[in-house]
Amino acid sequence: MTLDEFNAACGALQATDLTHPFGPETFIWKVGGKMFAGGSQPAGQGFAKVSFKVPDDTFEILTQEDGVIPAPYMARAKWIQVATADGMANDAIADYLAFSHKTYAAKLTRAKRAELGLD
Repeated sequence: MTLDEFNAACGALQATDLTHPFGPETFIWKVGGKMFAGGSQPAGQGFAKVSFKVPDDTFEILTQEDGVIPAPYMARAKWIQVATADGMANDAIADYLAFSHKTYAAKLTRAKRAELGLD
């Protein structure tokens, strides 16, 4: 998945914000201030390494696939990193992004969800 495709998939989800807290090569997507996806694309690299939360029961299965690893610093929260261009199909990434978004949106207060139109 290219960076543009990843950003389009994240941006299509409701009430999201893109931030670059560690410089232009790193991107973090948030919903209501909570990170739900992120990654990096070093200069000159066409593929973006992307990370996001997956269901706990599929974490072990997914990390056995070629090109998918436990996400650095986030593996304990059951996040994966798609580390190669052919690590996961784009439609599967989009589905897991929606899951991650929904998971972290549900952790927001009722008032915050209402403010963002997530209820």
